[in-house]
Amino acid sequence: MALSRIWSAFILIAIVVASIKCFFFGQSEIFNWMIIGKADDAANPLKVDGVIETCWTAVNICLKLIGIMALFMGFMSIAERAGGIRLLSRIISPFFSKLFPDVPKGHPATGHMVMNFSANLLGLDNAATPFGLKAMESLQELNPSKDVASNAQIMFLCLHASGLTLIPVSIIAIRASLNSANPTEIFIPCMIATFVATIAAMLIVSFKQKINVFQPAILAWVLGISAVIATLVLYLVTLNTAELQSFSGILSNGLLLLIFFLIVLGGVYKNIDVFDAFIDGAKGGFETAVRIIPYLVGMLIAISLLRTSGTFDIIINAMKHICTSLGVDSRFIDGIPTALIRPLSGGGARGMMVDTITTHGADSFAGRLSSILQGSSDTTFYVIAVYFGSVNIKNTRYAIGAMLLADLVGVCTAITLCYMFFG
Repeated sequence: MALSRIWSAFILIAIVVASIKCFFFGQSEIFNWMIIGKADDAANPLKVDGVIETCWTAVNICLKLIGIMALFMGFMSIAERAGGIRLLSRIISPFFSKLFPDVPKGHPATGHMVMNFSANLLGLDNAATPFGLKAMESLQELNPSKDVASNAQIMFLCLHASGLTLIPVSIIAIRASLNSANPTEIFIPCMIATFVATIAAMLIVSFKQKINVFQPAILAWVLGISAVIATLVLYLVTLNTAELQSFSGILSNGLLLLIFFLIVLGGVYKNIDVFDAFIDGAKGGFETAVRIIPYLVGMLIAISLLRTSGTFDIIINAMKHICTSLGVDSRFIDGIPTALIRPLSGGGARGMMVDTITTHGADSFAGRLSSILQGSSDTTFYVIAVYFGSVNIKNTRYAIGAMLLADLVGVCTAITLCYMFFG
């Protein structure tokens, strides 16, 4: 019901704003923009897709996802038959059994969630999505109310959407291409901001679900992960841009190939039909990718209407006016559009980041802040639509509020870090 109300509000607000701009401010072309989009021009350097183009985009996303889903869910099927997922579940069980008390010890869902978090950590978005969807399917098997989100599903999605990432390689590459003097300077703020957002998500949901986060198992894992991240930061700060990108590529892609190697090796060792297991899993990946098309189309068209109607511009201008009236430093406002669009559209936020860097400079305060914001949050509403849609969840309960609150913590942390690191 919450998602339904938000979706309805997006569309109604966008059309009301567009109508006011059309009939009271003479912007008669705005209705055309909302349906067929707005092309690049000197006054509006960003191309904005209308509703029709957005529908095609949503379907194209799902079509591209089919192959990736088939690949990773095929390997996941091999791992399940070989017992690898159960082994991973037993290893992480002391921690997850406290954080996910409704998930039985050794359940495959634990292994799927670990694979998703690991892929996110390494910046492997293409791998994270299939693992995450498989985790949702496993958690749905334990869900007594099939159309209502379970506690475990909410905890998982909130942790996933907080987007803990070690190295935002794509952001660094974009900054380098836009002539930043030091494109890697934002990776530490990004890492810290995502870590804070992840901890915030865990605390918010734990409070709602009455989970004691001060249990020794939870504290040990959180402190252990914190120590690993701190150690990695101390090493990465010694690398230059080329070395950092090389290290990231070797770490992420090397570990992915290692996972494939170990899964196939385990399947051969267990003497299972490896290729048959892969095919069975790949079929499920195809079905899942097709099933999410209606949910993705619905969410993306609502976001498109908000963007093309100029609703975001109104919000930004209002924030600038408030800051000016209060005498508050308003430099951060120029980077905020990325934060506003990021929960709605990853591609839109990336375009907004590029526009901010192009307008203000890669090494300006706004350029750095938009880069940190892009690298330290996730596409919340996309995640909600795709992940809940994949298992036909209608009632998301408090998931949206918890995810947005964690996003807000991440944004505030990113702004604070930007002032701390770059003044």
